[in-house]
Amino acid sequence: MADRGASFRRDLSERRVVLVAWRLLVLQAADPVVSAGMVEHSTYRTHPWRRVDHTLGSGRRLFYEDAETLRREVARLERAHKRIRGTGPDGRPYDARDPRARAWVLLTLFECVVAMRRLGGDPYDAVETAQAYADFREAVAAFGLPEGEIPATAGELPAYFARYARERLEFTEAARFLLCDLLREAPRPRRLRFLGDAGWRVVRVVVARAVRELTVADLPPVVRERFGLVRTRRAALLSAVLHRGAGAVVPLLPDRLRYRDPGPSRPKRRRPHQDSRGPRVDRFFREVLDQTGDGFVTVHDLRAMAHNVCWRLELDEAGEARVYEAFDTWWEQLRAVMDADGDGRVSREEFVAATLAGCDRDEAYLERGLLPALRAVFTAADTDGSGFLEFDEYRVVFGGERVDPVELSHGFRRLDTDGDGRITREEFLAGFSGFFTARADSAPGTELLGRA
Repeated sequence: MADRGASFRRDLSERRVVLVAWRLLVLQAADPVVSAGMVEHSTYRTHPWRRVDHTLGSGRRLFYEDAETLRREVARLERAHKRIRGTGPDGRPYDARDPRARAWVLLTLFECVVAMRRLGGDPYDAVETAQAYADFREAVAAFGLPEGEIPATAGELPAYFARYARERLEFTEAARFLLCDLLREAPRPRRLRFLGDAGWRVVRVVVARAVRELTVADLPPVVRERFGLVRTRRAALLSAVLHRGAGAVVPLLPDRLRYRDPGPSRPKRRRPHQDSRGPRVDRFFREVLDQTGDGFVTVHDLRAMAHNVCWRLELDEAGEARVYEAFDTWWEQLRAVMDADGDGRVSREEFVAATLAGCDRDEAYLERGLLPALRAVFTAADTDGSGFLEFDEYRVVFGGERVDPVELSHGFRRLDTDGDGRITREEFLAGFSGFFTARADSAPGTELLGRA
């Protein structure tokens, strides 16, 4: 893909795209299908920065890598999306494979680049728009959407967006939360740890207000009208200052500063996870099990864990199926043992009560749920089938882009109890049983499920 998507790829990687990033998320979440999938299946409430990492990682594979990487990424997205379906709280069925919703998500990506250039005072001319859109269409052709779902020319896009906004978009729960609440509640990003919790609480109030005003100002007028949002003079001024300022300054920077490196980022040093809030069991529920952040554990939370494992390992369909099946079995065991009121979900109180009562020390309970899930993870990570996890295999699962290599090595040594330089299945099960039953903290477990 050396020549494919040249102008679109270049502009998408420009650092000022961050100014339209929240606008992009709100537009995508305004589709009812996308919103329903986010509410029931996504971890965007409790792990927003992890979701951003996954989104950026997927974007790199789709637009910056070779054709084989593109093919694998599309196949992986297909496997993930086929599990995101159900019936929303309003009774409407949803399916992430819905062609219209998928086309909308892809097209908003192109539209946000066009908006970035326009708002920055250097809009595409007609020829540039046509070329960028042709490059974009070539890239997204790999998704195999039905003919007609993606407009044939860039000239058709304004009418398409206006029609889609009036006929399909809603101020959904996910869109409203992204616009009004998420940044006011978001946990502190690792790279801003120097602020401390108190400093971050102050900063995020200011950031949340600025991002909301900027996003409302930049939304297409037809969308603001649809949502009943008002573009204030202050918001319009903020938008003009930020976009025009970035449009004037960023293009003058050398490429190494102007563009985000599409390749893997260097690991950032960070301190091991520290949290002194509340009892260990309660903290484990909040930070590990409740992946969707709604105060309950359901099958969707366990499937979010499975998704993160599969995402890191880039498993084939059969491998993913084995991991998901194991985590579904774990969920059924959790539900059977801990769902005291029979409502089909496990509350924090139910989990804490059952754990403190000792169910996590029942070998039969572990064997019917947790241990099969851990074995599935070990088997998937043991790519050479040796029966051991070598450090290179361990790094794929637990490394992440921003994990300090020192911390990674420390986690490996903690699991490698006999110090022979490899992790056996028994060492893996013993180490993670303590983590998943909230008996002990585990550095490797942090990255497996993307805590905090």
